[in-house]
Amino acid sequence: KEFPQVKLILNKDNLGFTKANNQGIKIAKGKYVLLLNSDTFLIENSFQKLFEKAKSLTNFGALGPLLLNQDNSIQQSAGFFPHLPQVFYWMSFIDDLPQGTFLKPYHVDHDIFYQKEQEVDWVTGAALMFPKEIANKVGSLDEKIFMYGEEVELCYRIKKEGFKVYFSPITKIVHIGRGSHNKIPTSAFIAEFKSILYFYQKYKNPFSLQIVHILLKIGTLLRIIIFALIGRKEIAKSYVKVFQAI
Repeated sequence: KEFPQVKLILNKDNLGFTKANNQGIKIAKGKYVLLLNSDTFLIENSFQKLFEKAKSLTNFGALGPLLLNQDNSIQQSAGFFPHLPQVFYWMSFIDDLPQGTFLKPYHVDHDIFYQKEQEVDWVTGAALMFPKEIANKVGSLDEKIFMYGEEVELCYRIKKEGFKVYFSPITKIVHIGRGSHNKIPTSAFIAEFKSILYFYQKYKNPFSLQIVHILLKIGTLLRIIIFALIGRKEIAKSYVKVFQAI
């Protein structure tokens, strides 16, 4: 009654991130759509800031803000498409080096990167704004992806249509992250790796799919060995499950 303009969709089952958000996208009537995770907290007038920024961007396809962890440290908020070099950098830990930002890594994990507004390949679905007309042109989220990697796939379609994807620190949003999983998010690791394989199945040739599968296997094995050697047995066991799943 207090907010008659708000529409609540109740699902009996957990449909997953993509199907649930697509329900909202379908009935949205505004010029812009903002996907916002349930484990986010607004610490400032982020809606208005994102709206004003979106109106000022050239060839605007998608926009993501700066995400913060609960301790106010910077969270990975954007990145570049998982082409073979990016997957190699990721699996071999090369993108963790101080110079990693210049390699345009799949996940950008360097605070200095997030100090300025810039064009990227994708921004995280935890807080993702795009024009409603974009969904009409390229389609909504791919419902074959239950969770993790759906924003990468959507942004890929957006950029293929010639639109730009922007990251902007114009506003900050706190994101708990992995909120639906245990302390060691094994299921999230598996879902993310599988989303890479799905991305290659959908957009790349069979040879590239084989190569990326090998890279993911080697990278997972490397993590098992490293974490076992440094005594982090639980996360090593987690990656054993990832290795078996992919």
